[in-house]
Amino acid sequence: MAVSTCTRTPAELGSTVVQQAPALLAQLALLTLLTVTTGLGLVGWTVGVAYLLGLLVLLTQGAWRIRGYRLGPADQVTLARAALIGTVTALVADRLGGHPPLTLIVPVAAVALALDALDGYVARRTGTVSALGARFDMEADAFLILVLSVLVATTAGPWVLAIGLMRYAFVAAARLWPWLRAPLRPSRARKAVAALQGIALTAAVAGAAPAVLAGIAAATLSWSFGRDVWWLYRNRAG
Repeated sequence: MAVSTCTRTPAELGSTVVQQAPALLAQLALLTLLTVTTGLGLVGWTVGVAYLLGLLVLLTQGAWRIRGYRLGPADQVTLARAALIGTVTALVADRLGGHPPLTLIVPVAAVALALDALDGYVARRTGTVSALGARFDMEADAFLILVLSVLVATTAGPWVLAIGLMRYAFVAAARLWPWLRAPLRPSRARKAVAALQGIALTAAVAGAAPAVLAGIAAATLSWSFGRDVWWLYRNRAG
């Protein structure tokens, strides 16, 4: 997809923001509901609002670079999932302070994971597959895994953070070695491993053998990243 350097108008910027409004308002409503029902604290609210602002800026910036881009049906599904991830993030932030029960975090994370299987399907069915949508989906997955790994690390040990940080370490390494930025070949195994991370970490949060599940997640993710890095290295230009 070509990226335009043409000047965007304020109306186009406003349209991009308006398209995000329903999901952003939904997350604010969820945070309000949690405040009323469970007493979500200041830490949770601060982190939740910061997440919302970051999401708004990053997604608007991404759409801004592509002239005429409008969020499609699949992007709206991913936005709904992103709102749930923001709610999980707020709950985890409060949980680290010892407040909300884990039983609140698990179902919200589970719904966010379930929606992950829907946005790709919607994109293919509606013919709205895009590079921005795929990147948005991937970054949402990565951030949810990071947040869940932070929570699981409190019981299984700090080594669990490696699960959530692996994606960001790969991105950082790609700045040093450009060959890591080359497109990867499609892989069902990669998708399965990515899905396993969220499922295993959510189950670990629920208390189902957290160290064992985190270990399985870390091992499979290390294998997946290692395989991709080796393939990129062997096929690097020059």
